[in-house]
Amino acid sequence: MTQIRRIDIFDQSELVNFDPARIRKFVRTLDALLPTNLHAPKGDLSIAIFNNNDIAKIHSDFMNKPDATDVITFEGDHDGLFAGEICICAERAMECAANYGNTPDKELCLYIAHGYLHLAGVDDIAPEDAIKMRAAEAEAMNILNKKFKKPIFYFKK
Repeated sequence: MTQIRRIDIFDQSELVNFDPARIRKFVRTLDALLPTNLHAPKGDLSIAIFNNNDIAKIHSDFMNKPDATDVITFEGDHDGLFAGEICICAERAMECAANYGNTPDKELCLYIAHGYLHLAGVDDIAPEDAIKMRAAEAEAMNILNKKFKKPIFYFKK
């Protein structure tokens, strides 16, 4: 019997309302429907939602880059108990969504998918890796669009 991964969700942003069960369902749907080479490691997962100031502090503390960013991913342990943590920025999603033809909800879901794909080993630093990441993101968002008709996140502003 396969154990269902625990997914903890923390909202530090105070910018969104959401049903944690829908976020968990989204991640579990990625687990089920993405090709196996795009699966995040087994183990528990943490998703934390931040505003610009808080994610900029994390970005500065861990990557020496003092600016806000959309998503930061921390790999878990190698014993398979903890897959990792995905830190996403709700404020950034509100700012950037229109630039990419997304709603803020879909932009924030894209950040979850992006972090999930990083945990799966997909990188996006080199141009050839970025092409692979964009293709994998498109696949994840296609899953979102087919399986989730209602938004996962509702923005307060």
